[in-house]
Amino acid sequence: MKAKYIILSLIASLAVFTGCQPEEIKSLDQIQLSVSYVGIPVDGGQTVVTVTSSSNWAFVTEAPNDKGEMKATIPDWLTISPLSGSAGETKVTFSADAALDARSVALEITCDRVVQNINIVQGMSGGVSESTCAEVIAGPNGKQYRVTGTVTSIANTTYGNWYLEDETGSIYIYGTVDDSGNYNWASFNIEVGDEVTVEGPKTTYGTTVELVDVKVINVNKSLIKVVSIDPEDAVIPSAGGEISIELSNKGNGLYVEIPEEAREWLSISSLNGNSIVFKAVENAAGPRNTTLVFSTTDGSKDYTAQAEISQLGSSGSKDVPFTVTEAIEYVKALGGTTAGDFWVKGIVSKIVDGGEFGSFGNGTFWISEDGVYNDDLNKDFEAYRVLWLGNEKWAEGNAQIAEGVEVLICGKLTVYKDTAETQQNEAYVYSVNGVTTDAEGIGTLAAPFTAKGAIAAANSVGSTNSNFNAYIKGKVSSIVNNGQFGAEFGNGTFWISEDGTYNNDKSLDFEAYRVLWLGNKKWVEGDSLIAVGDDVILHGAVTLYNGTAETASGKAYVYSHNGKTE
Repeated sequence: MKAKYIILSLIASLAVFTGCQPEEIKSLDQIQLSVSYVGIPVDGGQTVVTVTSSSNWAFVTEAPNDKGEMKATIPDWLTISPLSGSAGETKVTFSADAALDARSVALEITCDRVVQNINIVQGMSGGVSESTCAEVIAGPNGKQYRVTGTVTSIANTTYGNWYLEDETGSIYIYGTVDDSGNYNWASFNIEVGDEVTVEGPKTTYGTTVELVDVKVINVNKSLIKVVSIDPEDAVIPSAGGEISIELSNKGNGLYVEIPEEAREWLSISSLNGNSIVFKAVENAAGPRNTTLVFSTTDGSKDYTAQAEISQLGSSGSKDVPFTVTEAIEYVKALGGTTAGDFWVKGIVSKIVDGGEFGSFGNGTFWISEDGVYNDDLNKDFEAYRVLWLGNEKWAEGNAQIAEGVEVLICGKLTVYKDTAETQQNEAYVYSVNGVTTDAEGIGTLAAPFTAKGAIAAANSVGSTNSNFNAYIKGKVSSIVNNGQFGAEFGNGTFWISEDGTYNNDKSLDFEAYRVLWLGNKKWVEGDSLIAVGDDVILHGAVTLYNGTAETASGKAYVYSHNGKTE
């Protein structure tokens, strides 16, 4: 059971409920609509609207998403005919098949540089019943849901991407729109800790359950907020220290919850009114973090606020490995062999003559911070007779080490004749290019990643800039909408998998995002085009974007296409 610390009691004040009321779409001189809200029965059907315009008009059919990609604005479930017209009156038909539940979309029509808005609503006459997060998670995609929960974190304030949580679970809100269908985040005045009711259709992106482009029905402002944190970055040094949090509380009582797993290293040092000081002990391992929950009540409802704090890890640990320079300085200052294991990260810069992994099951090579061999014992660290992945002897069939790969080495360090190195046979290669097994490749040309291997590497490096360029082999499984190579940008975006099947699964599909063409050059007219089923090898940096494993934009290219490299 989670413990709560009672800090003080205050007089409660009532929460103010704010609602979002639909605004009538205004008529413009250049273009008028016979109705501004188009209703279609939930069982399917069509509605005809008269468009009267002074000149040519057209529906906006594409708009950029938060990755800068052009995406369709008209959903698949809706058919509009025609999509454009000329001056005068035009009959426009909106039709849709039967729906699981209510659904809607806000569209734009352009005419003489002005924009007219129109809302298309299917099955909304009876309203959408209230659901829990668990019911949303278990329900079908495409269904319209109304759900109430607490804002736990805000990921994007341009489009309004945030997390909503109730007592049954958590879902991701991917886009928040006003009644005109515009992303207008500031107008909602939504903050972490607020209780918000939203309504929108469900989709599942990989394993993430989302409500897309929701409308805000109600915002119940929280009675408690985090006003300030000192230090501002909420990071405590590895040696230990304190962090002070100032709260604003209009409720009755103030409680703070330290998660059970953090109580061994974090405690309350002092309190003064709404100011609380937390103290962390020394951290001898990798970085650690926790989320503090502050709560109050108005007598009938509880309100919460959260603060995420973290503590740096010690250098030389798995999560904060030594750089090559740090490892050299540490072991030379020690003047001997370390008593315990340390972790060192670097890029293979040179393989010692005869140092490839072979019959003895170990290998010897040099690493540096940038992959350049300097012939300088203050810049080059020797991985001396290290074992392979899994702390096992290398065996025939395993991938071979190569220059340019990023390695994380674990083991005892020593100094021999002014050379900083690993202790013979007491260290091993923990990871190569972010992976701890060579079953799905290690990202070299001789042993390229499969899609699964590249996904594992991307999840390992996260959204940080990776220090290696990997080779990734697979079959084109799907070409992103407008992702075909073209002369305008010279790049392309598509998905690959091991067998050429697009699975819509982040654990199986890898995205080649804005990759250049063969020879690391821009695609030009006359170059061949990719197609689903083609064999490709990619080369470049891997990253993780919103949970999607992909190549870093503009930092990768198609190394080979159906066996051809030029």
